[in-house]
Amino acid sequence: MIYQIYPRSYQDDNGDGVGDLRGIARRIPYIASLGVDAIWISPFFTSPMKDFGYDVSDYCGVDPMFGTIEDFDLVVATAHHHGLKVMIDLVLSHTSDQHPWFKESKRDKTNDKADWYVWADAKPDGTPPNNWLSIFGGSAWEWHGGRMQYFLHNFLTSQPDLNLHNPKVQEALLDVERFWLRRGVNGFRLDTINFYFADKLLRDNPPLPPHERNDSIAPGVNPYNWQRHIHSKNQPENLDFLRKFRREMEPYGAAAVGEVGDAQRGLEIMAEYTAGGDKVQMCYPFELLQPQRLTAHGAEEIFARLYAAAPDAWPCWAYSNHDVVRWKTRWNLTDEAMRAYVVLLMCLRGSVCLYQGEELGLAEANLDYNDLRDPYGIQFWPEFKGRDGCRTPMVWDSHGHAGGFSHGRPWLPVSPAHLVRAVDVQEEASDSVLHHYRRAVELRRASAALQKGTMTLPKAMGNVLTFERHVGEERLFCAFNLGGGASALQMPSGHWENAARSLGGIDPDEVATLGGWGLCVARAV
Repeated sequence: MIYQIYPRSYQDDNGDGVGDLRGIARRIPYIASLGVDAIWISPFFTSPMKDFGYDVSDYCGVDPMFGTIEDFDLVVATAHHHGLKVMIDLVLSHTSDQHPWFKESKRDKTNDKADWYVWADAKPDGTPPNNWLSIFGGSAWEWHGGRMQYFLHNFLTSQPDLNLHNPKVQEALLDVERFWLRRGVNGFRLDTINFYFADKLLRDNPPLPPHERNDSIAPGVNPYNWQRHIHSKNQPENLDFLRKFRREMEPYGAAAVGEVGDAQRGLEIMAEYTAGGDKVQMCYPFELLQPQRLTAHGAEEIFARLYAAAPDAWPCWAYSNHDVVRWKTRWNLTDEAMRAYVVLLMCLRGSVCLYQGEELGLAEANLDYNDLRDPYGIQFWPEFKGRDGCRTPMVWDSHGHAGGFSHGRPWLPVSPAHLVRAVDVQEEASDSVLHHYRRAVELRRASAALQKGTMTLPKAMGNVLTFERHVGEERLFCAFNLGGGASALQMPSGHWENAARSLGGIDPDEVATLGGWGLCVARAV
């Protein structure tokens, strides 16, 4: 189980209003108390911060706003002391336009790094080489007058895409991996893992029919959703690179989780990238990060697709992260509903990732336009408000300045609505969402079946979702009412005991009734 830290917003140690590595080190005991196995730290590398660290200008340097390389070493040492592994966020599909590689590449067409990025000539009429679109809006191509060519950027214009068809680029990225492995990291979260390669022939993406479009990857107002992205990403060459990446991790016993961003084939791509034991160990699909609330029938469909694509694929499930509206708001959940979904998450086959503040039941923060820092939100305001609302500072102290996040002015305002859910408040209440998360994590940690067992194909009956987990002699039956009304539940034959009493799980009877948002996790005896 992984706990995601967005370092700008976790804990500010030096009072400049921005979270830092020493702040993370200070809060490691709290993270360990949640019962998780590892932390994932979003980018802290040297960066001009146009996309808040996802635009890297030095893969092996720590940006001064986060501290020093020695501060990173302190995080690793502290985490390891508390039994936590450390995963860091590698952004390998693109760099900042301030990276020395790009500065050299853009000089002319003959320098040593001329082919390290995706460059292309204009069409005869001067327009971009194809119809590819940027997720952040507009064409995915930017004109450069020095080279008299366009360069590819799937995200901001200041984030040029690397050309991984060039073996030298691949080797340079593997060197980055080796640097951090030697530094003591235990693994990587690989950003935009399916964007590493673009079609060599730069062919146009075909249009996507309106009935196939969805807003699971980009907001509905973004025309990026109008294409089938078969050429701009998801290329078969990616598989060989992931094998190379895996081989570097093996001597260290390290692991990687890849972020798969695709609105149509996300589960199938995840299956390709995790199957066979020679690529990444886990992938991070978007199916539970979607805007629509997960229903019992929706879960049945997701797992049917997953099992059809590759039954041995290993997902890393998450409800929230730094890129989507916090799930309580996104799915319009009461605390009661949220508690049911938390236990469901812990019972699914695969790994689990929790995003900072999720364990407090935080809703999305409401920000004024003048408070926005995210270029994505500024571009599509007001139909899409961007990602700042899920990135506001962590709240530690309900009465402290800036919620205990900083003694300076925080880079994003602290939501007043979050203060009543601060850590200090919830630690004192045995029935708080925070303690519910701890109990749910403990349920998973105490069960080999939930950690690594097989999982039957989930079945939906109205609002009730049921499945079984099994390993060795342990067999669990799991049922969740994902709706507000009571529903009848037929238990499987056999003798059962309540495995989730502390989480509000009902006692198993021959026929039970699951109340609204009720759950049953029963162990065969």
